[in-house]
Amino acid sequence: MNVAIVGASGAVGQEFLRVLAERDFPIDNLLLFGSSRSAGTKYTFRGKEYTVKLLQHNDDFKDVDIAFTSAGAGTSKEFAADITKYGAVMIDNSSAFRMDDDVPLVVPECNAEDALTRPRGIIANPNCTTIMMVVALQAFEKLSHIRRVRVSSYQAASGAGQAAMDELFEQYRQVLAGDPVTVEKFAYQLAFNVIPQIDVFQDNGYTKEEMKMYNETRKIMHSDIETSAMCVRVPALRSHSESIWIETERPVSVEEARRAVEEGEGLVLMDNPAEKEYPMPLFLSGKDPVYVGRIRKDLSHPNGLTFWLVSDQIRKGAALNAVQIAEYLVRTGNVK
Repeated sequence: MNVAIVGASGAVGQEFLRVLAERDFPIDNLLLFGSSRSAGTKYTFRGKEYTVKLLQHNDDFKDVDIAFTSAGAGTSKEFAADITKYGAVMIDNSSAFRMDDDVPLVVPECNAEDALTRPRGIIANPNCTTIMMVVALQAFEKLSHIRRVRVSSYQAASGAGQAAMDELFEQYRQVLAGDPVTVEKFAYQLAFNVIPQIDVFQDNGYTKEEMKMYNETRKIMHSDIETSAMCVRVPALRSHSESIWIETERPVSVEEARRAVEEGEGLVLMDNPAEKEYPMPLFLSGKDPVYVGRIRKDLSHPNGLTFWLVSDQIRKGAALNAVQIAEYLVRTGNVK
């Protein structure tokens, strides 16, 4: 199995290396690619040193079986033809192809089989907030069809990359030292603040991030589900959180919902309010599952449930989900 990582020096690229090693993914040859800034950088994987190559329009992907790409939508669009030219499966972590009709958008817990039909050789990894939400929704969908979702996300600095995490650290230091605060990665200072905007605003008043949650959820779940989202950047370092309200076709009890989470794939129930046990990003960074708590009936609707979830968006929201897709392809014999 020949595997390539495009964007190897980024936060998700580095997580790819960790996840592939932890899960003992079958790799005979590993190729790392990056921009001119990262070309020449060396990384150690399973005791062997690898050098990042400059991504170019050439035949470097001729013998590659699976290519994980996480270098931005522009790079994915520019190099997709080079990557897939000789039959490599491109599992793309950007937004470049997510809503294309001929590109499957896959969360293995929900729609793994979609990865088998890929006319262009590309499989899209969904947006991180969508991934963690649909893993939970899938468990409840099995109980009763979900008609509507209302979600507020609380997204950590890590969602904007390593440089954003570094900036948050520096902002806290600057504020506490009484120094001028550096603001580059976000529209405003994030330390001691929350920012109710992630990505650019659309004509309907929603941001692009919020519209991703609407459109991607429907495509992944093959459903007419309606989702209304409010996405907020919070001064947590890593792991996103979401408050979710769902409306199902029939009333679903709290007991049914808790059992569905306990039995659901990729989910961990952490729901004991009496002992103040519920998911929090501070304690769940670096973990694989989606953690669910605060499950309760919605007081405003007889068919409503509300709950809280937390997941590490660099792992399940990005690298882990992509690797799980690749594992499914290998397991089903669907790699070139």
